[in-house]
Amino acid sequence: MQNRFFQFLGLTKKSGNLVEGYNKCEENIKKHGVYLTILSLECAENTKNKFRKYCSDRSIPIIENVSKDDLGHCLGRPEINVLCVKDKNMSERLLQLWNENNQA
Repeated sequence: MQNRFFQFLGLTKKSGNLVEGYNKCEENIKKHGVYLTILSLECAENTKNKFRKYCSDRSIPIIENVSKDDLGHCLGRPEINVLCVKDKNMSERLLQLWNENNQA
């Protein structure tokens, strides 16, 4: 199941609906709006708190229990800490896949 989540995350990137990196995600949350934020386990606590506040204020769901290496691997990078999804349907599907995996 986890594999399907990461495969769909890669598809989201190919479609151009994935924002990668702290600064770009912060800008998109503030100006353009996003539908899902993904934070790695290894994010600094200040980063987590900042994005939790942004997302809480805007009712954006967050996924936090994933390693930066796993995130980076599925996106063709060594590692990544912060991601945002700009498409509503893709974010809903990612959340569904994540929740299915965590319930199993």
